[in-house]
Amino acid sequence: MVRLGPLAAARRLLPAGPAGGWRSLSRSWPLRPPGPVGDRGLLSRQARAAAGSAGGGRAPPLKTPKGTRDHPPAHVALRDRLLAAVVACFKRHGAAAIDTPVLELQETLTGKYGEDVKLIYKLEDQGGEVLALRYDLTVPFARYLAMNKITNMKRYHVAKVYRRDNPATTRGRYREFYQCDFDIAGQFDPMIPDAECLKIVHEILSDLQLGDFLIKVNDRRILNGVFAVCGIPESKFITTCSTVDKLDKMPWEDVKSEMVGEKGLSPEAADRIGEYVQLHGGLDLIERLLQDAKLSQNKLAKEGLGDMKLLFEYLTLFGIAGEISFDLSLARGLDYYTGVIFEAVLLQQENEHVEEPVSVGSVAGGGRYDGLVGMFDPKGRKVPCVGVSIGIERIFSILEQRVEASGEKVRTTETQVLVATPQKHLLAARLKLISELWGAGIKAEMLYKKDPKLLKQLQYCEDTGIPLAAIVGEQELTDGVVKLRDVATREEVDIPREKLIDEIRRRLEP
Repeated sequence: MVRLGPLAAARRLLPAGPAGGWRSLSRSWPLRPPGPVGDRGLLSRQARAAAGSAGGGRAPPLKTPKGTRDHPPAHVALRDRLLAAVVACFKRHGAAAIDTPVLELQETLTGKYGEDVKLIYKLEDQGGEVLALRYDLTVPFARYLAMNKITNMKRYHVAKVYRRDNPATTRGRYREFYQCDFDIAGQFDPMIPDAECLKIVHEILSDLQLGDFLIKVNDRRILNGVFAVCGIPESKFITTCSTVDKLDKMPWEDVKSEMVGEKGLSPEAADRIGEYVQLHGGLDLIERLLQDAKLSQNKLAKEGLGDMKLLFEYLTLFGIAGEISFDLSLARGLDYYTGVIFEAVLLQQENEHVEEPVSVGSVAGGGRYDGLVGMFDPKGRKVPCVGVSIGIERIFSILEQRVEASGEKVRTTETQVLVATPQKHLLAARLKLISELWGAGIKAEMLYKKDPKLLKQLQYCEDTGIPLAAIVGEQELTDGVVKLRDVATREEVDIPREKLIDEIRRRLEP
């Protein structure tokens, strides 16, 4: 937190400027230039009329579209800090960055998101192409792999995505928001890449110190096996999956009512599903389901349970199995998942400054999608993939409220030195010194006035958190030194001009 000194109070004690000031000068200045004023008035009326007709006669409303918002400098600084922590983890695990267009062909996106397809922002025909704004970063990644014939890649991607959702801004839900994705594409031994994705989620949530969290895992093959042994036709697997996915938001009775009333399942079939999807646990539950008389006879479920057991063995070796729960209610409604799926949720808000915890839902999710790339390949060649997406906006909502509640002042710039002068007519000295600092890679600023008062320059340092001030006055120029001031302690020392840059770097070392 930046410590403010008594400079502001001292400034009030300084003598005021001469009476009149700029107001007196403005009164003496003619309101219109000499000559006929009729033409000038006519031009003004014509300009106003043109502006009125172009804007429909009124100014547009000063608001952002529903589900979006502006981010002031303090928010951007906090978000950049958050993104840097996430990207650092991705890089630690050996991922390379890619970028893809915000626009995709509509046909690229349709048929990949289940019931959420209605949330895609579709655009009008643009010069012969029917386009849409990207809904996530996973489908564009699969398209990228197929288009470039890539069969092996570990990548991360940080970018904005767009959804025509009903925004809940208090819960960190927007129509325009950042996603931070990490994915591993390629043919590898079972569950090793999947375990690493879960390890990454655990590392990020631990590093950010958001409080206790739980990572739920399931497998689409297990879910499909459950549906099969409960007598659900395969044609209704995806729609049933979307309903099961609501169990974290709705009680079982409401989910059952939707299955029967909207999805056309029999009450008996829904009850049989309920016996399974309300189960959660760890290795003990996996072992119990492997012995289940019905599930053990289903090939898909048996494969999924075998891989889930292997996954938990790897998670135990990573030392994170304690925060992982095998939860059969986890479904994740996207069509493209084919195997392991997972989702991270915060259990509580450990923040003594906030009376009520922020309700933000899940903060990360992902899974395996082995068939998605093949949907784009002309020959249907598949590239197995698994990945995770970090819910950066929801996490940001928590950090934002935490900072506001604590009163912490977030620095919005990275300026290290303010170049200042104590007397008049020294603008040239400031310009020369700041140029030297910029040339040495030091982040420096100066006030944009010819003769600013020293008090005002030092107050600017305190207000913005600049740690050092390099002061060059007439005496310093004569002696060939620069007065280096520590803004926090107010200690000043004369540094020979040729040693200034080295001294600044020494003081700025972490």
